[in-house]
Amino acid sequence: MRSTILTAAIAVALSSITFGAQAAPGDTADLEALKAQLAALQAKVAELESRTDAQSDINIATQQNVEKLASPATKVETKGGIKLSSADGNFAASLGGRIHFDAYAFDRDLADTTGTTDFRRARLTLAGKVYGWDYKMEQDFSAGSTTEGFRDVFIARKALGGKFTIGQFKPYRSMEELTSSNEITMMERPFASASGLYSGRQFRQGVGYLTAGDNFTFGAAAFALRDAAGPRNEGVGAAARATFAPINNDDSTLHFGVSGSTENANKNSPNMRASVAYAGRRGPSQTIATTTGASGDSVDTVGLEFAGAFGPAYFQSEYARASFGAPLGGDQDVDTFYVMGSWMLTGEHKPYKSGAGVFGSAKGQGMWELTARYDSIENQDVADLEVHSTTVGLNYYFNPNVRLMFNYTRGDNEFTGDQTGQYAVRTQLSF
Repeated sequence: MRSTILTAAIAVALSSITFGAQAAPGDTADLEALKAQLAALQAKVAELESRTDAQSDINIATQQNVEKLASPATKVETKGGIKLSSADGNFAASLGGRIHFDAYAFDRDLADTTGTTDFRRARLTLAGKVYGWDYKMEQDFSAGSTTEGFRDVFIARKALGGKFTIGQFKPYRSMEELTSSNEITMMERPFASASGLYSGRQFRQGVGYLTAGDNFTFGAAAFALRDAAGPRNEGVGAAARATFAPINNDDSTLHFGVSGSTENANKNSPNMRASVAYAGRRGPSQTIATTTGASGDSVDTVGLEFAGAFGPAYFQSEYARASFGAPLGGDQDVDTFYVMGSWMLTGEHKPYKSGAGVFGSAKGQGMWELTARYDSIENQDVADLEVHSTTVGLNYYFNPNVRLMFNYTRGDNEFTGDQTGQYAVRTQLSF
């Protein structure tokens, strides 16, 4: 801008000089010299203008680059796993996994048992979202490399104040069953879960809906009686669970819950049974009740939950009654309950996950947790078909992702008279 004004001034000066030259012919030599100086000055001004334009182009390009760098870009996180998200938020993906490596030794009684090592879980999990739709694909290689290893495999969408899930997932029943295996208090879940009452029926294929607030949840699901590896059949089921936490703050939580489930066998349905490994995994087992798929009967279950965490103290208990239908001899009623507790010796507090109505693990490093649980399951219609289990344990948390667990379990099978004990150790890593 300044050089343009200077150029205009020079032009005016040249005009004045020309006019002056016409008025005074005697000064021609001096005027010619002045014109030469002004011409040189005008050339320098033109050069300056050229440089100014070039610098303006550079400034514009620099500004564009700065704006480009300042704009949102693909986000990459590695804390707690590998996470990617697009700049516009329409796409996201995370890769996680878990390794649970166990070792067992037994105090043998009547049952023939073998001490061993075992990869209890070896999973990879891919989860994320696409244009507002969530997805999850989870493979447990300790169970199989194809559909036998499928765990949660679904797509989901937020709607109507909650989330709809379509695919394979856990039905909404049993507090301990819905707790992540990375965060369960003992190495194995109690009898009021897929480790007993819902044996072999942990994951189902169907549609579910879950809504939650700061102190409540409600979930309902309708599903087929199969998982990804199971045979095609016409059996169907439904489950619902509601929870309420009248006390829920950073230091104290009190939880109540109720659930109901029905599973109706039909053409080609697999057998539905309650079966427990009463002295720990890989130990002796006892079938408590069975509804055969060919019978076309159903298994109907009602469960109650009571749990809480106050400072370093934690307790959890569930009671469930299931009616196993039978074509002959009438239905068989099964009762099961457990009482479980823990104490964080280093003073931490178990957090409550209000969105799922379950408790998680305390977070920190160098933490010690003392644990205990009593389990019972009984067939009310068959004499002495009753099993009890007592477990004590100690957990050490190296950090939020690595944990060492020790359990001693003493099983008591009143039906066979067997009393087997198990020592078990787990090294666990999750991300």
